[in-house]
Order: sequence, then C-alpha cells, then structure tokens
Amino acid sequence: MADSIMSKAATMEIPINSNGDTGTLQEDDSLEQDLQQVMVSGPNLNETSIVSGGYGGPAGGIIPTSSIKGPAVRFNPEYLDRRRAPAPGPGSSNNNGGNSTEEVSRGVAVEKLDSVKKWGINTYKCTKQMFSERFGRGSRTVDLELEAQIDVLKETKNKYENILRLATALTSHFQSMVQTQQALGDTFADLSQKSPELQDEFGYNAETQKLLCRNGEALLSAVNFFVSSVDTLVNKTMEDTLTTIKLYENTRLEFDAYRSDLEELSLGPRDAATMVRIDMAQHDYQIYRDKYERLRSDVTIKLKFLEENKVKVMHKQLLLFHNAISAYFAGNQEQLEQTLIQFNVKLKPPGSDKPSWLEEQ
Repeated sequence: MADSIMSKAATMEIPINSNGDTGTLQEDDSLEQDLQQVMVSGPNLNETSIVSGGYGGPAGGIIPTSSIKGPAVRFNPEYLDRRRAPAPGPGSSNNNGGNSTEEVSRGVAVEKLDSVKKWGINTYKCTKQMFSERFGRGSRTVDLELEAQIDVLKETKNKYENILRLATALTSHFQSMVQTQQALGDTFADLSQKSPELQDEFGYNAETQKLLCRNGEALLSAVNFFVSSVDTLVNKTMEDTLTTIKLYENTRLEFDAYRSDLEELSLGPRDAATMVRIDMAQHDYQIYRDKYERLRSDVTIKLKFLEENKVKVMHKQLLLFHNAISAYFAGNQEQLEQTLIQFNVKLKPPGSDKPSWLEEQ
C-alpha cells in the first residue's frame, strides 16, 4: 500500500514556472499580493479530506495525490497586470478639457510658489541689510541734499499740524462764544418787550450782542476757511509726498541689500558656479538701482512742487487770518466784510456744517 502511494507521488505533475525553475513562483510586489493569490487560487481548506496533520485525513497525515486537482497555487498573470496597472483617479476624463484645466491649475500654483519664493528671498536680504545698518556693520546709500530736504519736510509738517490743532481749538471756543452771544441777545430782546421800565437798556444791549454775533459769524467763516486750507495742505499734499518718500526709503533699502550681496560675491572665488551667481546678482542689482533712481527723481520733483504750493497757499491763508482777526477785534465791520469778499469766503452761520436732523435719521 505504501509503495503504491509513493509510486503515485513520484509520477504526479510538479508545477514549473516560466523560467523553468521547479517549486518557485514568480515574485510579486509584496507579501500581501502573494497571500491574496493563495486565497484566490489555493485549495479549499474546509475540505477535511485534504487537511494534513491527522485531523480527518488518512493515517500518518499523508494527503492522497489523487484528491488534488492541479497545483496548490497557480500563477495568474492577469492578476499581476491588474495590480501593476495604474488605477484611474476619481473624475478622470480622456477629453482634452480636463487636461488643459489641470495644466492651468498647475501653472497658477507654480507661479504663486515662485512669487512666494522671491518675496522670501527679498525679505531676507532687506532684513539682513537693515540689521547691518542698525549695528554699524553695513553701508547705506545717502543723498545728503535729498535727506536734508526730507528732514525739513517732516519738521514742517509737525509744526503745521500744531497750527492746525490750535486753530481748530480756537474755532471751537469762538463758536461757543458766538452761540452764547446769540442766546444772550435773544434774552435781552425778550426782556425789552416785557420790561417797560428797562426797555431801552435791554434794547441796545440786545442790538450790541446781535452785532457782535454777526461779526463773530463772519470771523468764524474766515477761520474755518483757514483751517480747511491748512488741513488740505498737511493731510493731503504733504502726506502724499511723505508716502512717496516711504516708497523711496524702502527701495533704497532693497537697492543697498542687493548691492551688498553683489559686493560679497565679487570678493569670493571666481569658479563657474560663482560666476553664474554673480551674473544673477548683477541683474537684480541693476533692476533695483533703476527703481531707486526713478523714485529718487519722483521725490525730488514732489518736494519742489510741494514747497512752491506751500508758500502760495500759506501766503494767502495767513493774510486772510490776519485781516479777519484785526478787523473783528477793531470793531471794523466793513473791513471784515471786505476781507471775506477779497478771499472768496462765504459767510456760514454757526452750526451750518452740522447735518440736519433729517440727514441724521
């Protein structure tokens, strides 16, 4: 019986792979794939007639070869091809529209990445240059004449802001006085009608307060015109020039940063890689030099026109302020009115600049 079983075992077919090696299977990408292949192609382990180890099988745990149909593990080339083929992604399409959309998105992403990269490099260079200047280790480009003009402008702006603040306070206090004079004149006029024994006294005091109130309104119109003109000069004209100066100062810092970078590279070794970096640094240096020269020219022109405009505006406004104040406190009503006409100032009663109760709703 044993001889018969051994003879059958000797004549059974042994699986041979594509390379002619017996007992070996073609290796897959991973152990997991091998295990999956075994589970797909292997024998059914629930059949007790082919389980080894003496549980439900013949004596000695020998599996009869006649019960096994073919090899225990079969090679399936189609399965391997499916595993190695790339799976289509979600929403994939064969049309050109999807591909062009992906290319556009990829181009936008690359452009943004380059922009962020350039910004980071520029920020690093400028920060390095700023700290070098602050601690006295780096050099900076200085235009002595232009720097002096900028300092004068900043100092002038501070002084004009103080004039504007004081003139605004004067307007506020004087407007309160005019309103008080108007209320006092109305009270005198009312008492003149109700007090026959003091009618004349209350009457001429009422007329005096009304005259002072009318002159005060004229003076308020002149001072408000003065405040408005100085405010425009300080907070618009001067501020616009200072904004250009800030751009100029930032560009000067960038120019010096790239200039220092080029100087450092020029002092180093002159190998091929360094020469390429020097050429790139020279290109960037020229770009920021042109930008610096352009903004320096803009600042010079704006400072020149600002000085001319400041002299012209303040000459007119200071003359208006002087004539109006002198005429008011001298009690010269005619001169005060002529001053308003001369400088094209419209008479505005107190509180006329405030919105009405309908506009506030």
